Amino acid sequence: MTKKEIIWREILFSALKKNKTNFTQKELAEKYGFSLSTVFNALKIPRSSGIIQAGGRGFNILDSEKFLYLWATLRKMEKDIFYKTRIEKPMRQIEGEMPPEVIFGAFSAYVKKYKDAPADYDKVYIYAQKSRLAEIKKRFPAQKGRENLIVLLADPWLKAFGHGITPDCQTFVDLWNISDWFAKDFLEALKQKLLK
Repeated sequence: MTKKEIIWREILFSALKKNKTNFTQKELAEKYGFSLSTVFNALKIPRSSGIIQAGGRGFNILDSEKFLYLWATLRKMEKDIFYKTRIEKPMRQIEGEMPPEVIFGAFSAYVKKYKDAPADYDKVYIYAQKSRLAEIKKRFPAQKGRENLIVLLADPWLKAFGHGITPDCQTFVDLWNISDWFAKDFLEALKQKLLK
């Protein structure tokens, strides 16, 4: 993910999970070790879209839902994929055979958090560091066919959101970017939980 997306995720996670709506650029820059100009640039589109309002030393979120859709629309998930393969096993079995360091995304993240599947799904998305690729390939060797295991690069801060799954805002954004028909059912279910 880009630095801009990492900043957006932090803002949305705090707004949707903790009901925090006011931030300072300095606190975001310090938390992630980014320059103030990087944070400032990450806020340009949300500011011009009326999603955030800057004033004084900080800024406030005016519309979390609009912010979520903005990120979903601009996310380029394909750029983060570094391994795909076909596994001839049920999804729950694939999930159960994952190395412990991976972070589940998309459908698996939703099912693991909410203990429910709004639709049948036939793909497992995970986030991992590239250093884990050898272990993942050992468990799930490259095979031809329609890929149903998709591995994306985990940024260094993703694991801090805990529980081995992507935070809801990132799960939503990733589901938005998946073209399979069942993604819409998951997206609608998550929307009800996130934006209530």
